[in-house]
Amino acid sequence: MLIRDGQIVEVGPTRRLENLTSARTAVEINAAGRVVLPGFVDCHTHLVFPPAGVPNDHDRAARVVRSSTARRLVFRARAYLEAMARHGTTTVEVKTGCGPDESAEAKVLRVLSSLRTNPVDVVPSFLFRLPASLNGSAGTAAEFVMTELLPKIRRRKVAQFADVAWDNDPNLTQYFDRFLSAARELGFRCKIHADHQDPQWAVETALRHQVVSIDHLEHATEAVAAALAGAGVIATLLPCAAFRHGRAAPARALIDAGVAVALASNFNPHHTPTLNMQGVVTMACWRLGMSVAEALNAATYNGAHALGCADRVGSIEPRKSADLVLLNTSDYRDLAANIGTNLVHLTMKRGKVIYREGAVAPRAPEALLG
Repeated sequence: MLIRDGQIVEVGPTRRLENLTSARTAVEINAAGRVVLPGFVDCHTHLVFPPAGVPNDHDRAARVVRSSTARRLVFRARAYLEAMARHGTTTVEVKTGCGPDESAEAKVLRVLSSLRTNPVDVVPSFLFRLPASLNGSAGTAAEFVMTELLPKIRRRKVAQFADVAWDNDPNLTQYFDRFLSAARELGFRCKIHADHQDPQWAVETALRHQVVSIDHLEHATEAVAAALAGAGVIATLLPCAAFRHGRAAPARALIDAGVAVALASNFNPHHTPTLNMQGVVTMACWRLGMSVAEALNAATYNGAHALGCADRVGSIEPRKSADLVLLNTSDYRDLAANIGTNLVHLTMKRGKVIYREGAVAPRAPEALLG
């Protein structure tokens, strides 16, 4: 592989590439005995909200965000992103989700904007969530989001996607439908969370609004798989999210029906505190019945499609960004049985090494200073 100015220029046999004139002065990175993969694309996370250390109460979490400094939120988010890079992730989607709390939403979006200089690419999504505590005022809150908050977010260009945390309450579905219509009119690409039982309504809405992806689908049926087949909607599955609750999405039925499946971590410091997409691939093989090749494709190329950036990342092809991972294994199939071990030797983003494993060696305490 030949890389220039952060892009992949050529891919092919070693002898052919070494004979290219432009390769004669190139710096060589020897990957002998190692697997080279595209950087992982984690297309569904809750990296900033809810904040760590807060009970799983959205109203209280939003209050904590309002009272926290942006600097503290950025510091914690950067630590998560650095951990992701060490485990091979080079692009990550991050959702908001503070409900109709404009102050908290604005702060989270500012944090995400400040993270755009991070070596890992951050794709912000505005997550529309109606908290249960609204007690009859859902219509007022939804109207505010659709007529004031969403247009403001679009003008400021601080989010690329509009997402809906679906709820099967028949009194709320009308607002989700209107929200997606408003988001599409403003130019957002849309997504849907569908983690409730009987996701049929969510799927019908996804098809009607031509969403990019519908996520979770732990309760999907063969009828849901058939409805999604050929619709161009990506099913983003989150095997680690369902690990503690015992129910896994029917990946095999979706794939066999012809649905494009992506994989993501669903990182959330409360109930899915995993940052490692290698573990997501392993869990997809163990619990979802996916082959290693299917899982790796879902964690890279299909994940990039779920974020609308497959023209730039997600696969090793000329004219794409040199986002690469070198693994300490000679066979990619080892990922099917690997759990709890970081196999990453090196992570590269746009042709620059952003992580390389170091030696394990004793250090004097004074060496840790500064």
